[in-house]
This record gives sequence, C-alpha cells and structure tokens, in this order.
Amino acid sequence: MKTNAHFFSELDSPVGPLLLVGDGAALIGLYMSDHKHQAPLPDGCRRDDGTFREARAQLRDYFAGTRTTFDLPLRGTGTPFQERVWRGLCAIPFGQTETYGALARRLGDANASRAVGMANGRNPISIIVPCHRVVGANGALTGYGGGLERKQWLLEHERRHRGD
Repeated sequence: MKTNAHFFSELDSPVGPLLLVGDGAALIGLYMSDHKHQAPLPDGCRRDDGTFREARAQLRDYFAGTRTTFDLPLRGTGTPFQERVWRGLCAIPFGQTETYGALARRLGDANASRAVGMANGRNPISIIVPCHRVVGANGALTGYGGGLERKQWLLEHERRHRGD
C-alpha cells in the first residue's frame, strides 16, 4: 500500500551516515552522505526512526557481518529499464561481483552495458540493492554514487564475511 506520508531516518555506519527514506510501507531510498543522484526528501517528509526499525536492524546486522541478504519491502522508482536492472542487482550474491556487460547479458541485451551502468548509478536504494557489486570489464572498481572508497569498503567487507 502506497501512502502520501513520507518519513526518513539516519543511521551511523562504517561507511558514514546513511539516510533512509520511506513511505510508511516500503523503503524508497537509502543514501550515503554526498551521494550522487540523491533525490530530495519528499515534501512534508518527517523524521520517524520507528518506521525504519527493521531496516535499521538489518543494516546493523549487515555491517556486523551477520547478515548477507535483506528482507525488506522496497519501492525504488525509476524507468521500467532501471527497475529491471535494480532487480538484476539483487541477484548478485553477497561477496561476489559481476561486470556491467555480464549483467547486461543476463538481462537479455549484451549491447546494453552502458545503459546498465547508467541505471546502476541511479539506484535509489544503495547497499540493500547492491549496486556496489558491479565492476568494470577488467574487474576494476568504476563509478559509484557513494564514492569509490565506500564501494571498495563494501566489497572488502562482504569478502571478509561471505563464509567460504
């Protein structure tokens, strides 16, 4: 159920403060400080940490290394192509990476790696929708809305805690 009310919360994390935005039914944004492409808070948005109790708990568990998947209602809003890419990101396993080209091929269009990269960069729900797991064709870290240092930290964190 989509509501007209919007809420936000802030959470300290090892990658800096996180801003969580929701509509009371689903998480619609998760941004890091100085995040590229961060949407402005919706009109009338107010702080309500209780609305995000489960999201905050799951994020704390993730950063503690005890959670490898998230189970939260999400509603990232974008074009149909962007939303398809974001769903594809959720299929990249914890602690692993995939290239933009491989993700494009998996989504059915081997020539769409640049478009996949653009959609990846517009992901409004970072960490939970793991856009940090996408790398360049040679495995190099490439653009990340939260900054390459954070992308590197997240990937190293997941490698440390993936349990192999």
